[in-house]
Amino acid sequence: MKSKSQNTYQEVIARCWSDYVSKTPSAEAIHDLLADRGEHIVNDHIAFRTFNHPKTRISVLEKPFLEAGYKARGTYHFEAKKLVAQHYEHPDADAPKIFISELLLEEFSPELNHVISEIVEPLEEEEVVAFPSRPWQNVSFETYRSLLAESEYAAWMYVFGFCANHFTILVNELKGIKSLEEMDEFLKSQGFEFNISGGEIKGTPAELLEQSSILADKMEVDFVEGKREIPSCYYEFARRYADADGKLFQGFIAKSADKIFESTDVR
Repeated sequence: MKSKSQNTYQEVIARCWSDYVSKTPSAEAIHDLLADRGEHIVNDHIAFRTFNHPKTRISVLEKPFLEAGYKARGTYHFEAKKLVAQHYEHPDADAPKIFISELLLEEFSPELNHVISEIVEPLEEEEVVAFPSRPWQNVSFETYRSLLAESEYAAWMYVFGFCANHFTILVNELKGIKSLEEMDEFLKSQGFEFNISGGEIKGTPAELLEQSSILADKMEVDFVEGKREIPSCYYEFARRYADADGKLFQGFIAKSADKIFESTDVR
């Protein structure tokens, strides 16, 4: 079954960006700061989250991207966070990579599984792949807190659904900023706070990828119990290095991504 949306990748990503900056004003502010310096901003990758329920697993979420020309590449396993992930690349060199992770529900309690089943069982495929979307309505703060006790990832997904949890600036393409350290220092001077779990910069030149990210913005959410402020989405920064063949590394480092996930943690 194909989705009703047969959009180009540019159309899908444009919708996701518009939704993302509505949840992440810091990203738009950083984008504007760099544009004011005359920078051309290249997006390295966009990340999405989901559950490995049959209605919502990666093999469902990937469909609009495969239809738009993306091909599956690397696979990753995050044992501590009970996740697996897949990344995708497009033949168009200007297309950002796509990174989709999914929570392994079988590794969690019956209570968590019950909550997730209740929200995803009624879904049609068209609702799941209509990026960006949260097809279920009326989220409860009490349920959010119960999920949070088991999994930050599950709690975040319950509230935000199938939307980009981060976009990523490829620092290699910036003219006036030559390193990730320089990028981070510039943004810290502008008042942005960074995720320092596992170190401010995750990865090394030897691993061919360095990553850093600001902490997720706080967003006021309408829960059934009333408005509450919780972490939403964040902006990431990546610096890639060439491999032995002189080609820029295009994959991801699981132990670095593991810590990047924590940018949305409640703090």
